[in-house]
Amino acid sequence: MSDNKYHQERLERPAPPPGCPMHATWSPLNEDYLDEPYRIAAELRDAHPVFYAEELGYLVVTKMEDLERIFADHETFASVNVQDPVFPLAAEAQAVLAAPDFNPTAVMSNRPEPDHGKIRKYTRQGFSNSRIKTLEPFIRRRGNELIDQMLRSGSPIEIVDALAFPLPGETVFRFIGFPEADDEMLKHWCGDRKAFSWGKPTGQEQTEIAEQMLAYWRYCRDFTAAKQANRGDDFASELLTGHEENPDDMTYREVESIVYGLSFAGHEAVTALICNTLQCLLPRREVWAEIVADPSLIPNAIEEVLRWHSSQISWRRLTTVDTEIGGYDVPAGTQIFMNFASANRQSDIFDNPDEFDIHRPNAAHHISFGKGVHYCLGAKFAKMEAQLVTEMLAERIPSLRLVEDQDISYFPNITFRGPNTLQVAWD
Repeated sequence: MSDNKYHQERLERPAPPPGCPMHATWSPLNEDYLDEPYRIAAELRDAHPVFYAEELGYLVVTKMEDLERIFADHETFASVNVQDPVFPLAAEAQAVLAAPDFNPTAVMSNRPEPDHGKIRKYTRQGFSNSRIKTLEPFIRRRGNELIDQMLRSGSPIEIVDALAFPLPGETVFRFIGFPEADDEMLKHWCGDRKAFSWGKPTGQEQTEIAEQMLAYWRYCRDFTAAKQANRGDDFASELLTGHEENPDDMTYREVESIVYGLSFAGHEAVTALICNTLQCLLPRREVWAEIVADPSLIPNAIEEVLRWHSSQISWRRLTTVDTEIGGYDVPAGTQIFMNFASANRQSDIFDNPDEFDIHRPNAAHHISFGKGVHYCLGAKFAKMEAQLVTEMLAERIPSLRLVEDQDISYFPNITFRGPNTLQVAWD
């Protein structure tokens, strides 16, 4: 556990827990599960709350109480594997990432305690309510510019490219301090990261993504170095100041690595959340009319989207010692697949869990942002962006609707869920 590389291959896996139910064919990458995970997740949970997925090589945990226990016990269930590729890398991709200067270190989601706590102290300051609020004017200005472009282009339009992808990307780049001139290059480099860490790309695809990751890491290192002499009102400058004041708590390499990791984590899931929100609200015309008439309903509606049609439907852990889950003895080194899709629709927690209800009183009890010491640092950030976009669209295009009978597909990966494209129209 002492190796803190940002991405690791963990090819040695212990035998499945003795006596544990085995599933030979299910995988979160199966086409039917990618298309509609919730019914299948519920069937899996009801059949066996804990089971071993042979194709994936992970122990699958499906119930909220077990997931909460895993999140709470970060010493037994380490977060070190959350950025790792799920499947072995091709030799060509390994060769690219073997470059001597590709050395990002685990920092936030995949760094165990006590180091994680030291680093989080500084990143939490950057994600303070006051810092996040300073981004609201940018989100409103840039969001309205993109909506202006949509309206000029005319109905219908594909809204991922038009709004849901560029706005979160540009917002997190401004938050970090990246110059606007680099936006398109940065979006290109970040675009395929979810395939590398959470998908099953081909060897050629792995190699292409690895080359982008290497180029992006080198950019982050050069950017961080330049920031040392050119501080601004941005997150990277705050991190550098924190490092200089307390170098034993956060190293310079860790500053570089936070910049490297955040720019993907800060926008991919938000793009999906914006699209998922529109998928939930727009077909329910009476619900959309409520939102248009009363924007104060939007915050709870976003929580319900995160429960019912989340942009993150799983996460991972690795056991550090022999332990027990669901009555089974689990060896150290076992990879854990935490199935949020099943837990967020448990009938003993949520009444009528398969119904979408923006007035649900306990909608925020979902587990889509995790819990405990690794609770998602950007949760407030993501929800604020989704709320602002929903508010702007409701105000400016109240007749917005989904184009009927469109083919909606989802990028094949085990964790993040949002449509590849989404066609919308208006009167």
